[in-house]
Amino acid sequence: MGGLTLRELAGRVWGELSEDSILGWSAQLSFYFLLSMFPTLFFLLVLFGFSVGQGTEIREALIGYFGALAPESATRLVDRIIRQITEGASGSGLLWSLLVAVWAGSSGMTAIISALNRAYEVEETRPWWKARLVAIALMLALVLLMSSALVLLLYGAKLAELVASHFGLGSGFSIIWSILRWPVVLAFVLLAFNLLYLYAPNLKHWDWQWLMPGTVVGVGLWLLVSVGFDFYLSYFNTYDMTYGSLGTVVVLLLWFYLTGIAILVGGEVNSEIERASDKVGDAEP
Repeated sequence: MGGLTLRELAGRVWGELSEDSILGWSAQLSFYFLLSMFPTLFFLLVLFGFSVGQGTEIREALIGYFGALAPESATRLVDRIIRQITEGASGSGLLWSLLVAVWAGSSGMTAIISALNRAYEVEETRPWWKARLVAIALMLALVLLMSSALVLLLYGAKLAELVASHFGLGSGFSIIWSILRWPVVLAFVLLAFNLLYLYAPNLKHWDWQWLMPGTVVGVGLWLLVSVGFDFYLSYFNTYDMTYGSLGTVVVLLLWFYLTGIAILVGGEVNSEIERASDKVGDAEP
């Protein structure tokens, strides 16, 4: 790790969390995540051809896997929004709505770019249109990874049966796939975080890295805080009592806030390791 011990790395990251105002940036990210979430969901629904109606396999899987990490009340909100989108969708103006959804959905990615620039202590020197194109490309890449993971989870068993029958592998191959599907999904999540750390900041990395240390830290922290927050809400949920009908939105914002912290902590880890290794590239023109 560039000559750094784990203790030294932890100390540097802890110091940078305050100096770079990571908690403040995470609060900004939570707001932009909320704004971009539903346009991104709309784009995802168009990608699946609006085949996520009530009771469909894709619909149930999409809600189920979102609910595995997000708080239950937030999951119910997303379920209701998906139902409204699918019921109100029509052919007229769909292309325009899709373009607007892509543009609006990339606003969350633009916020991540600004926050990671702060973590890496670089200025944004790219033209606004180039930075927005990077944000859109990253958003589309993450949606593609999300969709691929969902398709693998839904139809991976059938695909495994076809492969097993074609190559004469027997039923053991299907059993192995049922065990490996969750590690495969985790690999998609790791790749998504890795893409953020490689291409969102305004700098040139020395080389491509399939798995950066901060990626493991970011994903691990995200999973930890998501499970912990969901456990807290299961036993100590007072947000509906305090905020009334806004309680669900507040819970969703808090989860986005914790997600932003996890992403930025991972960025700080990568930044400190690269800085210690003298491998922090120059800002892109």
